[in-house]
Amino acid sequence: MKNVLFVCTGNTCRSPLAEVLFRDLVKDRADYQVGSAGVGAFSGQAASRNSAILAKERGLDLSMHQSRAATIDLIEAATHIFGMSRSHVAAILAEYPEAEDKVYLVSEFTADDHLRGRDLCDPFGGDLSEYRETLQHLEAMLPSVLAYIEQTWKDENADAEAGRGRQQGD
Repeated sequence: MKNVLFVCTGNTCRSPLAEVLFRDLVKDRADYQVGSAGVGAFSGQAASRNSAILAKERGLDLSMHQSRAATIDLIEAATHIFGMSRSHVAAILAEYPEAEDKVYLVSEFTADDHLRGRDLCDPFGGDLSEYRETLQHLEAMLPSVLAYIEQTWKDENADAEAGRGRQQGD
């Protein structure tokens, strides 16, 4: 099971949008679990109004979203963690250095040269057009995130099964 966690600051704008968009990308896949959290989040807050509006425009639902803090349990359970900015990646690594091999910047793999390696701007407090830009950037980045996971994923259970099969065939 691939457990993908998107992380921003308050878990009300960027990471909930990333979560709902990515969940839609993998909706026909039973091997994905998708979530989001914030490095400075207060638990129980709703998604921002503009994030919810834009998700709804895409036929997606953020109405039940409840913010949550990035905890050791979430970090340990995740197979892939994508920070919305370098500061989120740094905050995760400062608190959980053991997660180094599974923490990435969300823009790290995008094919768009103008977006690759850039922080995803925080639209918090901005108008709908700022949120729309964030959404459009996520829509450009997330297919590359999915491609990266698919190309690099090694299913430990499948590897173990293959190893047993080779041993039995010897």
